[in-house]
Amino acid sequence: MMDHQHEEAVQTFRDTIPLFQALADPARQDIILLLAQNEALTVNTIAEHSKLSRPAISHHLKILRDNRLVSIEQKGTQRLYSLDLAASLIILKNLVTTLEQCESGV
Repeated sequence: MMDHQHEEAVQTFRDTIPLFQALADPARQDIILLLAQNEALTVNTIAEHSKLSRPAISHHLKILRDNRLVSIEQKGTQRLYSLDLAASLIILKNLVTTLEQCESGV
């Protein structure tokens, strides 16, 4: 039987799996790096910097958005995507803290 701390660590790790899966894809990594160098970009602008099609870029942006790695701002008819790592950083910090507590036996 698992103790409470171990169960919490397992659940915290499981909570990060979708984030790690989103970050594992090279196309999404490229989008994140591009957005890190720019304030906000449209799908078309992102597609201009990629070998992927516009629909493929939209698909990857949806995954990034679902995992709260990017946010969208509507400006007129344009949808601007920007990097938004606050929620992901909280998830990752929580994982690190939980693992540190397990390691130290706290």
